[in-house]
Amino acid sequence: MKLLNQEARLETKKILQEMNHPVKMILFLSNHDCMYCEETKQLLQEIQELSDKLDLEILDKDMSEEKLEYYKIDKFPAIVLENQKDFGIRFFGIPSGYEFGTLLQDLIYVSNLKTDLSESTIEFVKKINKPLHFYVFVTPTCPYCPKAVLLAHQFALLNDNITADMIEATEFPDLSNRFKVYGVPKTVVNEKIFIEGAVPENVLIQKIKPLL
Repeated sequence: MKLLNQEARLETKKILQEMNHPVKMILFLSNHDCMYCEETKQLLQEIQELSDKLDLEILDKDMSEEKLEYYKIDKFPAIVLENQKDFGIRFFGIPSGYEFGTLLQDLIYVSNLKTDLSESTIEFVKKINKPLHFYVFVTPTCPYCPKAVLLAHQFALLNDNITADMIEATEFPDLSNRFKVYGVPKTVVNEKIFIEGAVPENVLIQKIKPLL
């Protein structure tokens, strides 16, 4: 049975028409302790059918040791988006609910190599010369979470020093407990800066400045 009904397929196809350049979706799966690997695989296959600018590569954990190391994948399912190169944009867990829209918007960003950020933010982010790693904890039913994920992912798109991970909190309870995620969205930067809620881009900049 299809995960996307006819209405969702038509709307998704319409959104993906905004893509100007091809994007590769790389999906990492595991046969062990992976809550939604099969559903994530089916979801990406259904999305890939809706645009000739989308390519899908499916890799198994047990057969892809070199690529796991290269992309620094340690949780499953994991999605990487590429347009000629890896931008450090990651999804850990199924992008369902509100995060389905996040994935579609990210495909547009990566395809067109453009963001919705202000010019001052773009200038600031491009000058960052230290490694930043964002964990953005979400749940599928959180309407505020996409804003936090997309903001971190846009930062990653602009600067190779930045990696940004969407973490579906309920799929990775050990990580959520480690960072005391009691509400979402919660953003953790370099395991030192903790940001509750979906903050505007200028607030996020102020929060991360102590790390730079």
